[in-house]
Amino acid sequence: MTTAVVRDGIVLRSLARIGHMTIFLAQVLVQCGRVLARPNLVIDQIFNAGARSLVIIMLSGLFTGMVLALLGYTLLQRFGSTEALGFAAALALLKELGPVLTALLFAGRAGTALTSEIGLMRATDQLTAMQMMAVDPLRYVVAPRFLGGLISMPLLTAVYDVVGLFGAHLVGVRMMGVDNGSFWSQMQSAVDLRDVTQGIVKSLVFGFICSLIAVYEGYHTEPTAEGVGLATTRTVVASSVLVLLLDYMLTAAFI
Repeated sequence: MTTAVVRDGIVLRSLARIGHMTIFLAQVLVQCGRVLARPNLVIDQIFNAGARSLVIIMLSGLFTGMVLALLGYTLLQRFGSTEALGFAAALALLKELGPVLTALLFAGRAGTALTSEIGLMRATDQLTAMQMMAVDPLRYVVAPRFLGGLISMPLLTAVYDVVGLFGAHLVGVRMMGVDNGSFWSQMQSAVDLRDVTQGIVKSLVFGFICSLIAVYEGYHTEPTAEGVGLATTRTVVASSVLVLLLDYMLTAAFI
């Protein structure tokens, strides 16, 4: 009996949280249209969420491409198909590794920054002061950060893919001796627009989820130092789990 009550309580709390987040999302989307009238707010957040994440994105993309080339070359060599290394690296990066790893890095770097920034504004009563001055914090604080994260994710994913392909080319062609012409020709002949579209769709979905969770947790954090820390932790955990879950669902839908 006690177990059933606890389980029902968890389910009800989860449903209530989902409903609360849905209402919050609707409020933010209403403000997004008005924020676009002041693009400088969004541009600043694209810089904060995107440009400041470039270093870790590029380094991760480079090493991922290099590791992918090493493993791919070892596997393809057993079948005498090392010329297909470019094709294998491109598909892996464009469809899976690029969007997923970029989203995980985004959640760990930019997502936590958004949550802690808004959370500290809540803890220091800055959001309350804005409301007292008839300034909507959803319009001037939350919506620009949500749009900045949403726009930054596809751009960061594109950078990740390009740098990853460079890393794969560096190892495969320069170190392992794969023919340069075969590397690029196999890639160009096998990768089509549908493969690129899948990666773009995934990056948009992941950017939407990660940005929403980050601003929601920051806006509704408890106004204490401990509350901000817990909200930051929830942002990383929830974003990472949802990214992996949605990746499976989207991959299954595209097959």
